[in-house]
Amino acid sequence: MSTSIIEPGTRLSGRYRLEERVSQSGGSTLWKATDEILARAVAVRTFDPGFPRVSEVVTAARAASRLTDPRLTQVFDADDSGEQAYVVSEWAAGESLEGMLKRAPLEPGRAATLLYEAAEAIAAAHAAGLSHLRLCPRDLLWTTGGTVKLLGVAVDAVLADVRSENPALEDTRALGRMLYAAVTAHWPGDPADCDLPPAPKGEDGAYRAARQVQAGVSMLLDGIICRAVGLPAPDGRPPLTTPAELAAALKSVPRTPLPLFAGPTVGPPPAVVPRPSRPAPATAGRPPAEPRPPAASQPSPQPRQQGFPPAAAAGPTRPTTAPAPQGGQQLSRPLLAVAAAAVTVIVGIGAWALFGGGNKDGAPQAQQKTPTASASARPAAKKLPIEKVTSRYENRPGQGDHPDSSIVRTVRAINDGKERTVWHSQSYADPEFGNYLTGLGVVLDMGSSVSIDRIELTVPPAGAGAALEVSVGDSNVRESMQKIGDRSTSAGTFQITPGKTVRGRYVLLWFTRLPPSNKVQVGEVAVYGWAN
Repeated sequence: MSTSIIEPGTRLSGRYRLEERVSQSGGSTLWKATDEILARAVAVRTFDPGFPRVSEVVTAARAASRLTDPRLTQVFDADDSGEQAYVVSEWAAGESLEGMLKRAPLEPGRAATLLYEAAEAIAAAHAAGLSHLRLCPRDLLWTTGGTVKLLGVAVDAVLADVRSENPALEDTRALGRMLYAAVTAHWPGDPADCDLPPAPKGEDGAYRAARQVQAGVSMLLDGIICRAVGLPAPDGRPPLTTPAELAAALKSVPRTPLPLFAGPTVGPPPAVVPRPSRPAPATAGRPPAEPRPPAASQPSPQPRQQGFPPAAAAGPTRPTTAPAPQGGQQLSRPLLAVAAAAVTVIVGIGAWALFGGGNKDGAPQAQQKTPTASASARPAAKKLPIEKVTSRYENRPGQGDHPDSSIVRTVRAINDGKERTVWHSQSYADPEFGNYLTGLGVVLDMGSSVSIDRIELTVPPAGAGAALEVSVGDSNVRESMQKIGDRSTSAGTFQITPGKTVRGRYVLLWFTRLPPSNKVQVGEVAVYGWAN
């Protein structure tokens, strides 16, 4: 079966149904597909029979599939044993860093947080012996689920036939350029890698420091950027040469938590994986590198929600006036007041407070929908009582039983109404629980099945950066529960919002990776919704 004759509707391995041809370039085709066994959207890459590096791409994909960091795009399947080779990976929807910066630079605290997450994720890949080598702002997504996602580790370099004698330094320089771009909205690198305006240069031909390009960048952050991109640091400190060193340096920078919910948007949803194409660098003696596929132009089936609100607004977005119903009847004033207040809170928090500004460049304002009798029938979500809280952990296979007594001893602190009392685990040797556990968590028993609107968590600074999954169900068995969100925890109070009301008696907060402090810490958890 040749890639050139594959059409939408084709099934690979009896389970991956190809739906849309997203991009096609020099021997490789990317499809949006459905895994019919697991009923989920996936990205499938197929290859022409003459593509010269099929086995290398499949080998790289299989290596990438072993990565466990949730901030890295997951590879599900890769096979070249049959007539048609393919690679199946996660289909992520969101907005790329490049897309955000086309509106305005990020507030420095948010830029530092975003690139700290990216540096940690790439450091995890390097610890597993893999690298990226093609990092640019198109590779970094803020997903519609409120998480950081990095695309193309290991696979992209092989697709383009790119190699490096010092991959750690190569990826660190790329992360530094992305951090420079995040605070300035200018790109200090190859124009083929990014559509942002080029960073200005001084008389000596070197790029100007970020602090000279954009006001508000602190000397501390500017120094880290210089050390990461290879510019002389103002304080004379040595260059940063690994992603882990960059992540450690960014820990000293005041960081602003990333928003989980950015408010409603008008117009088509953001672009989906894969990202726009760019030509690979010409290399003597090598076959031409395959161009990167463009981002999908079709609307994504994901919720219509962008990763970040516009960066600089004159003030909170104001809802439009709701039109009167047909027949001359007027909506009641209390109903209008409730609807206006709700929209103002959502849009105001998402588009202004969370991003420190609003929209100066004319981005569309969020609009209020006309309230209906059915929408107003349900009262506002209230904080629900939690009847019982229990902790649990899961041992890594073959490691024996390694109980974490700290999560048992402190579990009542998670909903005692006091943010200063903290539910926490013991300290481990590394973020992977010292290889003793695969995860740990806490189960909230609501007493009976309830309708859940959102879950709020308050996390102390030392607990930021953990990988968290949240599930709901009428059974407290993790495998039978519905996962409603996964994200990296951030300092302060943030929300897990499933996007629609979910029902269940039990809520599971499950940590699959520890924060940099190597210790899970949660100050308070609250569940909002309605008793059934």
